[in-house]
Amino acid sequence: MARKNLHQGQVSAHKHDLMGQITYWMRGSGSYFIEDKRLDFSAPAVGFVPSGIVHGFSVEPTESDAVVISIADGALLSVREQTILPLDVPVMVWGIGEDRLWDRLARLIDIAAEEYVGAGAGSQTVMASLTSAILTQIARLAADQPSAAHPPHLLLATQLRRRIDAHFRENWSVERYTAALATTPHLLAKACKAAFGMQVKELVNERRLLEAKRLLLFTVRPLEDIGYEIGFRDPAYFSRFFRLRTGMAPSDWRRSKLSSSAG
Repeated sequence: MARKNLHQGQVSAHKHDLMGQITYWMRGSGSYFIEDKRLDFSAPAVGFVPSGIVHGFSVEPTESDAVVISIADGALLSVREQTILPLDVPVMVWGIGEDRLWDRLARLIDIAAEEYVGAGAGSQTVMASLTSAILTQIARLAADQPSAAHPPHLLLATQLRRRIDAHFRENWSVERYTAALATTPHLLAKACKAAFGMQVKELVNERRLLEAKRLLLFTVRPLEDIGYEIGFRDPAYFSRFFRLRTGMAPSDWRRSKLSSSAG
C-alpha cells in the first residue's frame, strides 16, 4: 500500500536477475502473472518467485496490500538447506490450507518486518532463520495444492540451474550439461535464454561469480583458495575473471564491501 501511488496496482511483467521474492497478500484480490500463466487470487495469498522468472500483477490498488521480501541469491544459498521449499521454481498459494497455517505465516512475516526495521545485533542471522521458516510455511501451505504445469522451457532451465549449482566448481563444459540433461544444444540454449536472459556459459560464470562474492564477503580465505574453490587453478585468471565482471580486483571488492559494512 505504501507504493500504490507509484504503481497504481499494476506491475508489468519483469524479472530479477540476482534475487528471489516472497510476496504475501494480506488483503484484496487480483491476478498474478508468472511466465505465461495468469493466476487469479484472493487474500490471503503468498508466492515465491526465484531469480530469472518473469512475473507481474494486477490488483485493485485501494483494497489490496502485500508485504514483499526480496532475497539476494547469495542469501538464498545460505537458507537452501534449512527449508523444504524448492527455491528454483515459482509457487503461488491461495484459498487453501488451514487458518492456523495462514496465521503462523502472518506472524512470521510480521516478526521479519520488525527485525528488518530494528536491525539489532545478530540481525542477519535472525533474518536468515526467519526467511527459512517463512519459505517452509509456504511449502506447507502448497502441499495440498496441485502444481500447475510449467512450460517445458522453464522445466529445462530449472534442471539446468540445479546442475550448475551442483557442478559449477568442476568446470563442466556446455556439452556436458547438455548430455546430462538429455537435450540438444539448441533447446538448452533457448531455454536458458528465455528463463535467464543469457547463454549457458554465462549462467555458469554468474554462478561462479556469486560464489566468489559470498566467499570474499563471509570468509577470510585468501584469494588463491577462493579462486580454486570455484574452479580456477590460476589465481591471475581468477582475478581477470572477477575484474571483467565487477570492474574491481577481488581484493579491492572485498575491501570496499567490508568498509561499507563497517560504516
